[in-house]
Parts: sequence; C-alpha cells; structure tokens
Amino acid sequence: QVQLMESGGGLVQAGESLTLSCGVSGNIFTINAAGWYRQPPGKQRELVATITRGGRTNYADSVKGRFSISRDNTKNTVYLQMNSLKPEDTAVYYCTAGSFISTGYYPNSRWGQGTQVTVSS
Repeated sequence: QVQLMESGGGLVQAGESLTLSCGVSGNIFTINAAGWYRQPPGKQRELVATITRGGRTNYADSVKGRFSISRDNTKNTVYLQMNSLKPEDTAVYYCTAGSFISTGYYPNSRWGQGTQVTVSS
C-alpha cells in the first residue's frame, strides 16, 4: 500500500497563492486516483479536488476556478495549486489515494497528518 505525505502549508494573506505537495512512497502508477481533502476548524472533512490516473480532474464548487490539482508521475507527487485564497480556505489539508466507485471518489489510503493552511484577512 502506498503512503502519502503532505507538505507546503503555511500562513498567507487573502488573495495570495500556495502550492501543496503530496509525496507518494511507492509507485504512483498503482494509484487509480488521488484526492485532496480539507478539514476547517470545528467542521467536517470535505473533498476538495480529485484527479484520475488519466488526468481527469474534479473540484468542489467552493474552490472551482481557484484551485488546480495535478500529478507529476516522474516525481511521484500530487500537487494542489491554490490561488486567490480566502480566509474560509483555512483548514488542515490531506491527500489520499483512492478510486472512483458508483457514489464517487473513495479514499483507500491511510490518512496522514495533513498540512495546515491558514489564510488571514
């Protein structure tokens, strides 16, 4: 089973950009799909973006047009580019490996510690 580790979080001001990285230990080609989740303080975890092995992407409405998920197979890394950040984007961000089933994306990797993103107004 592959393991994933998030990095790249930090404190930024509203309107700025940040890129999160998800390092994959093992062969990234064994991953059917990857997804980024986030958990704002005091709220439930939510799916933010997904990418299939073939590169098809999908985004939550709240980040559509601002966030971009990508994968670099040569570096065994999945990225989340976040632009025009808002205070409501403040959360711990997690990356996962998973698959798409009838009900949508299903993560099947262990949850890591995540990376904190804080956006000040």
